[in-house]
Amino acid sequence: MSRSQRVGLMVAVLLPLIGLGAAIGFLWGRGITWLELILFVAMYVITAGGITIGYHRLFTHSSFETPRFIRAIFAIAGSMAVQGPLLTWVAVHRKHHQHSDHDEDPHSPHAHGGGIIGMLKGMWHAHVGWIFEPKPQGLARYVKDLIDDRVVLVVDKLFPLWVALGLAVPAVIGGLITMTWTGALLGFIWGGLVRVFMVHHVTWSINSVCHVWGTRPFKSHDHSTNNLVFGMLALGEGWHNNHHAFPTSAKHGLRWYQFDASYVFIRCLSLLRLASNVRVPSKERIASKLQESCSPG
Repeated sequence: MSRSQRVGLMVAVLLPLIGLGAAIGFLWGRGITWLELILFVAMYVITAGGITIGYHRLFTHSSFETPRFIRAIFAIAGSMAVQGPLLTWVAVHRKHHQHSDHDEDPHSPHAHGGGIIGMLKGMWHAHVGWIFEPKPQGLARYVKDLIDDRVVLVVDKLFPLWVALGLAVPAVIGGLITMTWTGALLGFIWGGLVRVFMVHHVTWSINSVCHVWGTRPFKSHDHSTNNLVFGMLALGEGWHNNHHAFPTSAKHGLRWYQFDASYVFIRCLSLLRLASNVRVPSKERIASKLQESCSPG
């Protein structure tokens, strides 16, 4: 990894943290307005959805199909989450599934030693430490199906533009609505930096928390778990044991009480005829993969 790449990663990780500190300072002095809250929530849903629906379910696992312009929208929204270019993200995640919680898994929290120290090392590595390590060799072979897709290639190459756009849009909206530079600054902080911080750490918690703490109703060759907190915060991604049991399913919340916001959106696209071939496992297949201690229903 070059020095410029390391500097870029440090900025991507630390600048949102600085933004969070600034936001806390403003909260202490003046609170938060409805505009700032709306900008934060809207940008969070757009960019987290870009990761969960676009980067993950659409591009990585081909859980559904959609027209090219919708693919482009999801790819751009995912890029705004500042988690890396599309092709790299997909390749790393596919490698994770192939070697989940084994030696070649890029971000497993396991196999870092025993005891409290080993657990802490593993959690740090799975959550954020792996980002600063050199990318695994041979990632290109994991995305052979995507490298001829013009939409994917264009969005991937313009990654810095989408990052800048994701930070600029809430700042511009905040400035135009309030007609003040303070409004623009607060839009940038809440809809930009704080939002990036939250999307980062919620997404990274799927790698760390959801491979350590939670329930495991389904048989899988790893330590993936379902975690209620991240099932909600990560728009359905926290039903991670479900996902590892059925990787190509567009629906991660397989029980009636497991709310999956990402699947709700995919289902809405399907009803509007903007998504097709939505893949969901049958009841028989779901029942066949339950752990012996679990029962259907």
